[in-house]
Amino acid sequence: MSLVSMPFVGSGQDLGLHVAASVVMLGSIIALAYGFWKLHELPINKAHSKQHQQIGLITALTWIGFVWHWVWVLAVICAFVDAEKALIKIRDIWHQPTSPLQTQAQAQAQTPITETGTIASTQEENHNA
Repeated sequence: MSLVSMPFVGSGQDLGLHVAASVVMLGSIIALAYGFWKLHELPINKAHSKQHQQIGLITALTWIGFVWHWVWVLAVICAFVDAEKALIKIRDIWHQPTSPLQTQAQAQAQTPITETGTIASTQEENHNA
């Protein structure tokens, strides 16, 4: 057998191999398209399973995501993130004090100081000094 000669050319097996290769190629393309479709419909399926309040928005973003793929990412975020819990968490982080000095300042601001209490504590501090 020489390197120049081509096996199966001009024989009946040539047609069979072309048919088999075509079937494998079409099957691969169809499987890839089906997988892409299922992946792209993931936000809609998640929104349906959670009975999401914004299912119309998620569906529209998913369909627009076929053209502009970054919009699909927004649909995934909307479908998988519970907005109410996320906003509560952000609010808690926002109101959380960042340093011990701020905690002391807030505690002092919240306790009412009476005029007599201030005078008595000042006299007591002077007496002890």
